[in-house]
Amino acid sequence: MRVEYDPKHDLMNIEFLSGVGVAESVEIDGIVFDYDTDRRIVSIEILDVSKRITRSPLDQVDFAVTRE
Repeated sequence: MRVEYDPKHDLMNIEFLSGVGVAESVEIDGIVFDYDTDRRIVSIEILDVSKRITRSPLDQVDFAVTRE
């Protein structure tokens, strides 16, 4: 998984599957879901991210992995 923030274009991308082609993209209220041919989510892109949160997008990153 890779999370990227582009301040120039004010977008955040969360990539779940790297190196996988996108077969379909669906935008819902400024959030773009990219799917592969098997309907797996390849990535989620958030447009105008700074308008959707109250603090800097980089301050929002808190990532944790829970393992059994």
